[in-house]
Amino acid sequence: MTDKKYKIGILAFGSLINDPGEEIKELETNRIDCETPFKIEFSRISSSRDKAPTLVPVKDNETGKKTNAKIIVIDENTNLADAKSILWRRECHKKDKSQEFTQPQKPTSKNVLIGELENFCNVEKVIYTTFLPQDDYKDLTPEKLADFAIESILSKAGIEEKDGIRYLLDAKISGIETEFSAEYEKSILSKTDTNSLQEAIEKLDRKRKMYS
Repeated sequence: MTDKKYKIGILAFGSLINDPGEEIKELETNRIDCETPFKIEFSRISSSRDKAPTLVPVKDNETGKKTNAKIIVIDENTNLADAKSILWRRECHKKDKSQEFTQPQKPTSKNVLIGELENFCNVEKVIYTTFLPQDDYKDLTPEKLADFAIESILSKAGIEEKDGIRYLLDAKISGIETEFSAEYEKSILSKTDTNSLQEAIEKLDRKRKMYS
């Protein structure tokens, strides 16, 4: 932990760690190891990743776990509104830098929302992405997550390497462990008759290519 006080950081607990996007990369000045102040879980089914399960903050009474994370410290000359817009554009896959984040008046589960932490790990303002619960995907289990992950790798997300199995592997490599992650991985291996996530990726990539 550093004693230096930073102005703005982005809390990364998913794909942001290894793939923050060009805008964030250009502004990144440091990284701080931390633990999420809230529980996270593979509780969102991402339409932009062909139904790949992704990590999101969850309530204290829901299944999940506080886990390893990174704070991506960004250039101190960046103001908070611009930082939120940059994070929002990255999450929404928007390339047009004139598009800015505005808090929806009546948000739905489809909206990318930006949360904010005060004075967290020597950073004055730490922002992060969050979502409202998806009513269509209640009561997710590790087995259901595995089905969605396999479906995603056999779709366009697999071609673009944005599928759920790669996402899970990246989280594992980053030291992120949730309440579901071990059983979720085990279920993928069982359903694909493989011994590792990398082997599952290679096997399903071959299967997708055979039928594409």
